[in-house]
Amino acid sequence: MRIAVVGESLIDFTCTAGLAFVGHEGGALTNTAIAAGRLGQGTGFISQLSNDMFGKRLLQHLQNNFVDTTWVLRSDAPTTLAFVERTPTTNNYAFYMQGTADTQWNPATLPALPDSCRFLHFGSISLLHDPAASRIIDLVKAQRGQRIVMFDPNYRQSLTPDLGAFQAKVLGWSADCNLMKFSDEDAAALAPGKSLADAAALFLTGTDQGPRAVIITRGGAGATLFRHGQAPLEISAPKITVADTIGAGDTFNAGTSTSLLEHGVETVAQLAALPDAAWREVLLFAASAAALNCTREGCNPPNRAELQAMLDANA
Repeated sequence: MRIAVVGESLIDFTCTAGLAFVGHEGGALTNTAIAAGRLGQGTGFISQLSNDMFGKRLLQHLQNNFVDTTWVLRSDAPTTLAFVERTPTTNNYAFYMQGTADTQWNPATLPALPDSCRFLHFGSISLLHDPAASRIIDLVKAQRGQRIVMFDPNYRQSLTPDLGAFQAKVLGWSADCNLMKFSDEDAAALAPGKSLADAAALFLTGTDQGPRAVIITRGGAGATLFRHGQAPLEISAPKITVADTIGAGDTFNAGTSTSLLEHGVETVAQLAALPDAAWREVLLFAASAAALNCTREGCNPPNRAELQAMLDANA
């Protein structure tokens, strides 16, 4: 196993018209695990799933997509549900997660990840409800220094009524990561009125505490990499016809860690020393994976053959 992912697992119900919805397996960290598995990296998922009909579907979905579920606990608590309404510019969400299985993840003993695991992903709405939130941070703190920790706050307005408190928490969580990614929409909430460079600078301390690199995605415009004391590095996203943007950022995260591994990055020191040319390839790989995901309904990340075909076509 090369990548571990800890966080929420839920069913996304996407609005098709009025009160008609279509269900998809989802959750930001579940999506990331699925995407990494499809891209060919050994991936393990850490969470708790319900024994209800939705939890059974989620477990099968993970296993069908090459994700190791050894560390998935089971519970009689219900599955988290999310209802999604698409608009021309963004997605509106309604979450039902009080007392749900993934929010109640609270193992007496934290998972012992194998030495082969070089990346740990965390973030999103899994950090908003205890006991799971506290135990996830316990795991992150235990693993920091042993592997590269990647954090995506994945801001959801409907779940964070106190924006100031959330901003402070994100700053604290970021101190435990080595690589941070968020969208330009997230940046507008985390650093209102600030440029993307200034938003990234909030988290780049130039020390061992906090991320060595911050990636800000810009939707169809691409992504920008920020590092302390270095010029920003921008890439453009492939041009596509968008069907749905659900899971694009999660797929980008999986593409980032997958490509970094393929560039030989297994330690924080190697992450910090990666040259611009390699970073450009990593960002293009991740952006292309996210773009392919956006060409179909729901979160449906590409497999490796599909992604390689796009990369070859745009070379």
